[in-house]
Amino acid sequence: MLSMSKNSFKIKQPLLDTGPRSPKSPNMSRKRNGNCHTLQCIAGEYIQEAAGHVKKSSSSRDGEGYIPGTLYCTNLRVAFLPDSSSNTENGSRYPFMCSDYEVALPCIGKLVAVNSFTKSKVLTSTSTLKFIPEELIILCRDFRVLRFQFHENGLEPQAFRVTMAIAQAQENSGRNSCYENIALKNLENSCLGRQDKQLQEEFSVLLFETLCDWEKELKRLGAASWRVSPVNERFDMSTSLPKYLWVPSRFLDNELKRIFVHFNERRIPRLCWHHPRGSDLLRAANFHTNSDPEKEDMRAIETLLFAGHSQCVIVEATADLPSLPEIQQSYSKLWNLSLCLTDASVAPSDEKWLSGLESTRWLDHVRICLKKASEVTVLLAERSRSVVLQESDDRDLNCLLASLVQVLSDPHMRTIHGFQSLIQKEWVAAGHPFLLRLNVLQKNDQDESPVFFLFLDSIWQLLQQFPQSFEFTEAYLMAVYDSCFIPFSSTFLFNCQWERSRKNQNRFLNQLYTPINGWQENLCLEILQKGGYPVKNMGHTNLSTIWNWLLRSSPWQIAQFRNPWYNENNFSNGGTLNKNVLLTNSDKMENTSSEKWTLYIFSKGSLSLQTHIFPWKNGTLSKKSSRRVQALETSREQDRPWKAKSNGSFIYHNGLLLLPSHTGTSIRLWKRCYLRGNPEVQVGLFASNIVSLTEELDLLQKRLTYLQARGSYSIALEST
Repeated sequence: MLSMSKNSFKIKQPLLDTGPRSPKSPNMSRKRNGNCHTLQCIAGEYIQEAAGHVKKSSSSRDGEGYIPGTLYCTNLRVAFLPDSSSNTENGSRYPFMCSDYEVALPCIGKLVAVNSFTKSKVLTSTSTLKFIPEELIILCRDFRVLRFQFHENGLEPQAFRVTMAIAQAQENSGRNSCYENIALKNLENSCLGRQDKQLQEEFSVLLFETLCDWEKELKRLGAASWRVSPVNERFDMSTSLPKYLWVPSRFLDNELKRIFVHFNERRIPRLCWHHPRGSDLLRAANFHTNSDPEKEDMRAIETLLFAGHSQCVIVEATADLPSLPEIQQSYSKLWNLSLCLTDASVAPSDEKWLSGLESTRWLDHVRICLKKASEVTVLLAERSRSVVLQESDDRDLNCLLASLVQVLSDPHMRTIHGFQSLIQKEWVAAGHPFLLRLNVLQKNDQDESPVFFLFLDSIWQLLQQFPQSFEFTEAYLMAVYDSCFIPFSSTFLFNCQWERSRKNQNRFLNQLYTPINGWQENLCLEILQKGGYPVKNMGHTNLSTIWNWLLRSSPWQIAQFRNPWYNENNFSNGGTLNKNVLLTNSDKMENTSSEKWTLYIFSKGSLSLQTHIFPWKNGTLSKKSSRRVQALETSREQDRPWKAKSNGSFIYHNGLLLLPSHTGTSIRLWKRCYLRGNPEVQVGLFASNIVSLTEELDLLQKRLTYLQARGSYSIALEST
């Protein structure tokens, strides 16, 4: 097993020339053994170092193998170009960063130099390498492990220089702004020049950056009592909220402006999904601890929370779900545990490794997320009510919970188009701080917490339990996951829509609270003019989104995104939810006009009745003077509009609602993602290319032949 000890040494100038290399032409060619091998660089990219006669480790069914080629280090990536390849697949050129042989610099987790006479050394930009590396191991943050062996005959300077160039480039990648600006226009032009317009239209997505997008989705939901408000169009109400918000139709913008000040980060309650039975799913930050609302403000808050319903249930997201530090710690342990599989003596079936997996608690977190989302889904389906997801700042766990509830409840969100629009609406536009949580560029470990990866893992669990209910496949989820580590698109580069509109990678603009006069509309502009917050104007650069799959994926890879088991005819109602499809004979919509407003808090699977409206304290609703009501799990089965399935999960009779099983045995490890560093584990899971697919088909054919022969032999024995 590799030694990961970080030896610290002072910089000592080696005898070899390791000075800075001058940028080379993007079309630079290098001759190796008489053959010309060229790494095609995009505009703005240049090669810093290259080493020929490198062998990349490649495991196959017949044992360990090696692919000869050239290893390149550019200012954007590390790329390996095999000698036997012209950088093509199926006769067409690989799109940029779509090959398994290359990795973006920010995706590099650790660099390990190996020599047979010394200990393995973890490299940084300030490391002193006192030996010529015989092997370079790149441990990627996306769980990949790339191994390169250098030639032994007289090419040591190349091995040394390319190794140190990668270490320095990787260290500086977080401070390099080129990932926002470089070559993206070049990529877009090359995409538009291809004859794939129909394919690109099929993967279209609502970005929720325009008023039209919000109105289009609201119409699909059939939420007639809601409207799109442009109150935050200039981000003068809240810089972390999107430009447009869904608010009750009769709620005036002047009334709306009064309540921003009473919520943390000024993130007020607003609609994120409308249930066909009439329920509304809202999300909001906690109440501000220092706010003292007047009667008019109280009435406005009540109107917004209840949203025309007689009953409002506030769901405390942080009561059951793991905290951000717990998610980060668990994911970090999982990453380190997966690295153990680089040792040939360790297998994922070993008892010690399995106990280590349990100690990470990652699968426990996934289980809890699915359980909580299922409970909220039931709350929405039981009766017409307002369900409000409440989190301290409404930017992390609320994103996860709101998204899972919609995937469980709305078949449209299980299509490729719907799922992409869901991520745009509940994560990107809603202000999830991707730059801080993914920590790809800033290298700030304090705020890192991969909440989005926890969401993707939860979706993968649903794919395993309901394989015919999703239009997309595991390959699609893997593409979304891997896109988080390739910072060449705007989707996961920023903390909010406000930053994204200004191409600003600085730290998120902290909100100011002014309880007396409220939020002044010109305050944001005034602060920026006085230089209170650093805002870097990057100019007008049309950064593409990750949903432009043609920029980074080949047609063959994109073809794997669609699930052949999916039957879209089951949910073909014009893309609009049918309000009557979920109702049974015993279901009756409540008459909210004749009932008194009732407020509940939902926590740990039970509802707590609030006897007083809005007695908040310390940022959350007070539970004093409240009485416990019947727990969700023990409510009468005949009142529920679903039926149990044989596998322990629940589903509506018409297949619209999915309620997964979240028992321990139902939650599995996403091997294709987390164990990709061990090629032996990947065998039979997923064919990454034509060669692997052919190999899998050949193996299945041999097994089938063997079973047929064995069956014929058994029949012959019985006949005798």
